[in-house]
Amino acid sequence: MPGRVWIGWIKAVLFALCLLPALRLALGWQDDALGANPIETITRASGEWTLNFLLITLAVTPLRRLSGLNWLLRLRRMLGLFAFAYGCAHLATYLWLDQFFDWPAIAHDILKRPFITVGFAALVLMTPLALTSNAWSIRHLGGRRWQALHRSVYGIAILGVVHYWWLVKADVREPMLYAFALAWLLGMRAWWREQERRRQQSMPPPVPPFKGRVIRIVPTDK
Repeated sequence: MPGRVWIGWIKAVLFALCLLPALRLALGWQDDALGANPIETITRASGEWTLNFLLITLAVTPLRRLSGLNWLLRLRRMLGLFAFAYGCAHLATYLWLDQFFDWPAIAHDILKRPFITVGFAALVLMTPLALTSNAWSIRHLGGRRWQALHRSVYGIAILGVVHYWWLVKADVREPMLYAFALAWLLGMRAWWREQERRRQQSMPPPVPPFKGRVIRIVPTDK
C-alpha cells in the first residue's frame, strides 16, 4: 500500500483531473466555443459527468476486490463528492441559465416532465450522502446506520440512468451504455453477496461455550 505521502499526491492528482471537465466548460463558455446552444452543452455535459463520477465511485469497491489495492477506498469519498458537485452544477445550469429562476415554470417542469422529476429526486437523495461523507457523521450516526444511508447510492445511480434515458427519448445508445455499466457493477455486488451468504451457510455452526462447573481433581499421596 502506498504511504501517506503517496496517497496525498494521488489525491491531489485525482482532484485536478476531476476539475478538468468543469474547467473545459468554463473556458468554452468564455471563448464562445460551446456550439450553437451553449446552455444545452453545459447542461448535457454536467449531467453526463455526474453519472460518470457516480459510476466511477461505485466501481471503486469492485476494483479493490479484484486488484487487492485497498488504498483505492481512500479515493471513494472524493469521487462521490465530485458526483454531487457536478450534479449541483447540472441543476444550477437548469435553474439559472435555462429557466432564469422562474419558479412557477420550474415547479411545473418538476411535476409534469418525468425525466426532470426523476433527476431532481436523484439530486435530493444525493444531498444527505454528501453532507454525511465525513468522519464526524460516521461517529455520530454509527457505522451501521451510516452504511445503510449510503447504500441509497445504488438507487440514486438507477434514477440517474433513468433520467438520462428519458431525456434523450429517441437515441438511447449512450444511456444504454450507462445502464449496462451500472447493471454490471450492481450485478457483481449481488454475486459477491450471494457467495458470502453461501460461504456462511456452509460453515459448521459455532460450538456453544461450556457452561458446566469445572471440578479440579487434586491427586493425593498414598
